[in-house]
Amino acid sequence: MNIIVIGSGFGGLYAAVCLQAQGHNVTVIEKRDKAGGRAYVYEQDGFVFDGGPTIITAPWLIHELFARCGKQTEDYVKLVPIDPFYNVRFEDGSVFRYNGDKEFLLSEIRRFNPDDVAGYHRFLAATERIYKTGFELIDKPFTRFSDMMRVIPDMIKLRSNQSVATFVNQFIKDDRLRQVFSFHPLLIGGNPFQSTSIYALIHKLEQESGVWFAMGGTGALVRAFVRLLTDAGGQVITETEVAEIVIDDRTRRAKGVRVASGEVLEADAVVSNADVAFTYLNLVPARFRRKYTDRKVKGMRYSMSLFVIYFGTDRRYENIAHHEILMGPRYRGHIDEIFRHTHLPEDFSLYLHRPTATDPSLAPAGCDSWYVLSPVPHLGSPTDWKVTAKPYRDSIIKYLEERYMPDLSKHIVTEHYIDPLHFRDTLNSHLGSAFSVEPILTQSAWFRPHNLSEDVPNLYFVGAGTHPGAGLPGVMSSGKIVAQMITLKG
Repeated sequence: MNIIVIGSGFGGLYAAVCLQAQGHNVTVIEKRDKAGGRAYVYEQDGFVFDGGPTIITAPWLIHELFARCGKQTEDYVKLVPIDPFYNVRFEDGSVFRYNGDKEFLLSEIRRFNPDDVAGYHRFLAATERIYKTGFELIDKPFTRFSDMMRVIPDMIKLRSNQSVATFVNQFIKDDRLRQVFSFHPLLIGGNPFQSTSIYALIHKLEQESGVWFAMGGTGALVRAFVRLLTDAGGQVITETEVAEIVIDDRTRRAKGVRVASGEVLEADAVVSNADVAFTYLNLVPARFRRKYTDRKVKGMRYSMSLFVIYFGTDRRYENIAHHEILMGPRYRGHIDEIFRHTHLPEDFSLYLHRPTATDPSLAPAGCDSWYVLSPVPHLGSPTDWKVTAKPYRDSIIKYLEERYMPDLSKHIVTEHYIDPLHFRDTLNSHLGSAFSVEPILTQSAWFRPHNLSEDVPNLYFVGAGTHPGAGLPGVMSSGKIVAQMITLKG
């Protein structure tokens, strides 16, 4: 079969490699000048900045992909473990160092609140049960309601109607520790106070398999996937934007794509790694959409967006770890403003990324490469980013300088930032959402946009907006699911 993959994010590349290894002829079409999607790499003034995902978990999914092609991961990219996984910093000056060493983790909990040690043991046991159930489903399609019916008893037993925060809070009493063990849904675009407790499995996943980094940055992993694909005979076409998925009026099946130049590229199946909402609203003509009408697509709930500053400093801040979570003065109130009220808060909770703590080659000698990420409302908010972006940037840098990075503004030698308009206009994400469809219970598993379109029988979806969801394990698993589905149908 000739298969076209729209977009070259991790979901699209994973599906492409699997399909090529299974004997199909695969072409990936990418809008931008190089592969990566949200994992695009920016290079300026000798600094390298990973545009998006920086936290690698479930490394066996990566090793499995290379093995499918008869290759070894280490021949293409070097993965190294990170310790600590994160430092979680609070405004009272306390720092929780979070890693995979259970005894060390218990000592950190004891340092914060000895009374929570017993609660953590119960929490960990509960997450093990969730992990066993949840991760067995991560690479299974949910295209039929019967798929959902089979897991409902387990979901009820695991009380998946609870939010992650509610789940954590029944075991942990210290407010800071509650934040440490409940923030993870934010990494996949979810609200800890609304995302289903199934996502508490992320803690167990990290404890089980660690947190990893690709030397050379996450972009090195993208390049490894592209080389793996081309070595197997597939191809990636860049600087080519898909304008329409061409569908046969009689069979209602996709027969290729029309690119912006007007050229039609034929295919037996199309895999979209573009945003699910964007694909339906802009690439599939309305007359072919009986299920995913404009009203249906626009009526779904979408995750927050992001404001990200990429910057290089002419000095190193050795007190800062590779991954830092900087908790602001409020937790629930801050998150509620972003998700429920779509209002831009005046205070911050930030993710600070310093890859040069692990790989100094990403910056000139004696320098550091950074990005700082602030969750912000999607474009359903009235915020005018053309006016707000620069003052917001200034306030974040000032906050970092006053609390964590002395004289920062004097040492920034290169920078740029992206905001929700970038996610909408460059990454083609509906409402400028950074993670597509929000991961709440009623938008998970069978209730999430399916990996196989319900409107076009040979149109498939991979990436954050489809099952199983955002985050590297989720999007890579979506690629694995789709490759299996196409081969079984093919």
